[in-house]
Amino acid sequence: MKKLFSSKLAVAVVGLSIAHCQVLVAKAQKTVGKAGETNRQKQSVVESSAEPSNIVVASIGDYVITRQELEKRLMTELYPRGYDSYDEQAEPPDAEKVLMKMIAEKAMVTEARKLGFLKDESLAEQIKEFKEKRLVNLLLQKQLQPKLTVTESEIQQKMKADPKLNRARAEAMLKNAKGRMLFNQYYKQICKKLNMTKKSENYLKAAQIHQRLLTQPKKPRKVPFIRISQIKEELTPEEKNIVLATFDNGKITLKDWFDTLCNSAPPSRPKDLNTPQGVDRLVERALSMPILVTEATSLGLDNDKNLLKQVRDYEDTRLLNKVRSEKYKEIKEPTPDEIMIYFGKNREIFRTNRTLKIDLIWCQGLKTARQAKAELDGGEDFESVKQKYSLNKKTKPFNTYPSGEGLFWKNLWKGDPNDILGPVKGFYQNSIKWRIVKIIEKNPGELKGYSDNMGQRVKERILSEQRDAILAKYDDELLKKYPYKAYTEKIKDIDPLDIP
Repeated sequence: MKKLFSSKLAVAVVGLSIAHCQVLVAKAQKTVGKAGETNRQKQSVVESSAEPSNIVVASIGDYVITRQELEKRLMTELYPRGYDSYDEQAEPPDAEKVLMKMIAEKAMVTEARKLGFLKDESLAEQIKEFKEKRLVNLLLQKQLQPKLTVTESEIQQKMKADPKLNRARAEAMLKNAKGRMLFNQYYKQICKKLNMTKKSENYLKAAQIHQRLLTQPKKPRKVPFIRISQIKEELTPEEKNIVLATFDNGKITLKDWFDTLCNSAPPSRPKDLNTPQGVDRLVERALSMPILVTEATSLGLDNDKNLLKQVRDYEDTRLLNKVRSEKYKEIKEPTPDEIMIYFGKNREIFRTNRTLKIDLIWCQGLKTARQAKAELDGGEDFESVKQKYSLNKKTKPFNTYPSGEGLFWKNLWKGDPNDILGPVKGFYQNSIKWRIVKIIEKNPGELKGYSDNMGQRVKERILSEQRDAILAKYDDELLKKYPYKAYTEKIKDIDPLDIP
């Protein structure tokens, strides 16, 4: 187990940097804490809640949708999704329509569960991996995080030994070292507790089989590394079940060993798997997750309510994506003639390089924006007003595009060079703020003719519309099948452009 935490083990275990054990633990604590808070909020949701954002606005089956969730989704719907998918004439999303879409998505997930989509091998593996990572994070958060502390004297001593270090860096380095030590100690204890034993007598077989798959694949391959398909197709059942390590109620087989190998990007895969030492190091990596999961399960952490909710939410997301992918298979690709006809009728949509060069004054609120605009109308210099009022005083003139401004583009495009527009809203970081906009240059772009490249863009646009249409039809079918309640009277006051 030497240098266990300083190897690539933790990457395989939790997908986080192994050089920062304290970050792993802190993130685990933060994740669990947030999930716990969210769960507690949802459990306490009542119609008379003092927090309007926690009010239930819809329900279907055992799912509820809160006002807070709807507002978050509305903010997501506001942002443009890509160059060819924006609509210059689009209006802000309607809260009721978005709520119905969210209800329909819950119906899709319910239907997917009913149809047994969770039995899909690939999907089941993704969910298993997600659950195990969260379970290990929870284990480390509970067992190691409280111990991950350093004293002020230790920090000062570290800084004295290396005068180049500031306090934050010194503390981080000390916690890194202590994190590695704590993890190594804890992992060794678990291995001893579970009676972990390596079957080194089978290492030679593992090395030989690895060399066979690497140098003598049954099917020709152009890449110099073992493919995942080879694990499934070229290993015999007996080979897959060769045991390389055992522990109480578990074991590591050759298939587990190869799965661990294939989870690494080919450039970073070990080059010494033809040796017992190389085989052993990969066995250690293969052991880490099941060992930690077994320990977490023995402590009952797999029944943690917050963890179960995280897993359920992840399942829902994966199932929703799976359902959509299956429905998209029903779409027929447009013919060349259909593509040409669509282009002819919608040529303006495919105008390219339309831009505005603008300068901005981002304002804290409408009152500030009006005051800034009044001073500009009175003859004040734009830069001086920016320095006086803007939330970001370092902004420089830049080019903006329809795909970046989304539904705000049409108002900006009405302006001409040297016009100062506002107050108008726009996307500021992860929110929407009032701003004053100075138009510097205006480029109408180019209306291009048809070409192969244009044909591909048109095709993608058609397919996007077809995907939206087929999902809308499926939504209607499911909403007729599954009873639901939508409390629309509770969302009538929601303005998507004015969500805090």
